[in-house]
Amino acid sequence: MNAKELRAKSAADLQDELLKLRKEQFSIRMQSATGQTVKPSEYGRVRKSIARLKTVMGQKLVSEKLVSEKLVSEKK
Repeated sequence: MNAKELRAKSAADLQDELLKLRKEQFSIRMQSATGQTVKPSEYGRVRKSIARLKTVMGQKLVSEKLVSEKLVSEKK
């Protein structure tokens, strides 16, 4: 999923997506630990997806904070 698609989602949807990716990351680690074959590219794909998701979540948090500060300053 690319960043543009992530930005269109709500905060709750992003949290659900993060939980899903963390579970997938755990599953890949367990498959590797039990000797099952895992594509090495899966580690990087999931890790980068988590980083992308967290970046979008942080950007949303900052933008919401700026908007709320702007509204407070306009009321004064």
